[in-house]
Amino acid sequence: MTEIFGKPLPVIMGQLLIGLINGSFYALLSLGLAVIFGLLNIINFTHGAQYMMGAFAAYFLLNKLGLNYWWALVLAPLAVGATGVVIERLMLSRLYKLDHLYGLLLTFGIALVIQGAFRHEFGSAGLPYSIPALLEGGQNLGFMFLPNYRAWVIFASLVVCLGTWFVIERTKLGAYLRAATENPAMVQAFGINVPRMITLTYGFGVALAGLAGVMAAPIYQVNPLMGADTIIVVFAVVVIGGMGSIMGAVVTGFGLGVIEGLTKVFYPEASNTVIFVIMAIVLMIRPQGLFGSR
Repeated sequence: MTEIFGKPLPVIMGQLLIGLINGSFYALLSLGLAVIFGLLNIINFTHGAQYMMGAFAAYFLLNKLGLNYWWALVLAPLAVGATGVVIERLMLSRLYKLDHLYGLLLTFGIALVIQGAFRHEFGSAGLPYSIPALLEGGQNLGFMFLPNYRAWVIFASLVVCLGTWFVIERTKLGAYLRAATENPAMVQAFGINVPRMITLTYGFGVALAGLAGVMAAPIYQVNPLMGADTIIVVFAVVVIGGMGSIMGAVVTGFGLGVIEGLTKVFYPEASNTVIFVIMAIVLMIRPQGLFGSR
């Protein structure tokens, strides 16, 4: 059996796959955070709860309405994004002229309320959500077995992340969004409804969290605390990549997922802290993050 640094190749590849899976969710979630912060300057601590809401929305659609996973991929992000629109219009829109700390505290409080309500109703045990029949099974690659669903998650995450980057960085709509953050009065003078644009941008960032929740449901089960367990790591990913950097969120999310997975092979004791160690090093050397601007 082939070994690398004394570790069997199937073990390394298996952990690499797990790292890519985790990295897919880190990238999707940090992408939503980067969109919201980069374009709206909001530190959205509710993101983890909205990720959890996406998983629960998929669960409800399947068990209450009989709508399968593919419907959930469309409807759950829309539903979660709609709740984000309500939060932005009723609460966050009143805080834009204040310090970032107020938005952080508000979204943190909202996250606690949402998680507490779901935990009270459903408890802390995970609820099962089955893999769609089309993606059951896997492929034998010789050196490892690749489950179809996990390959789908990696592919779908890459497509969504790169598509979002292209829209924001390479299209006229993205140019309007970036201009609205720099000089909203000028953009308003061109006849563009800036408040509506801000609201829809926040809703889109939240919908990305909902989408990640739907894709996570068959892997991690549906749990009221699934967002709380992930959001701290995702914030570390955003800081390392650079607050507000779209490409930084994508590259860093996947990269740190792989590093975390490989650390579990070669030094398991550090696997839970390696991302935070990297964050500390990056902040000391380059405080704006790897892809951020001063």
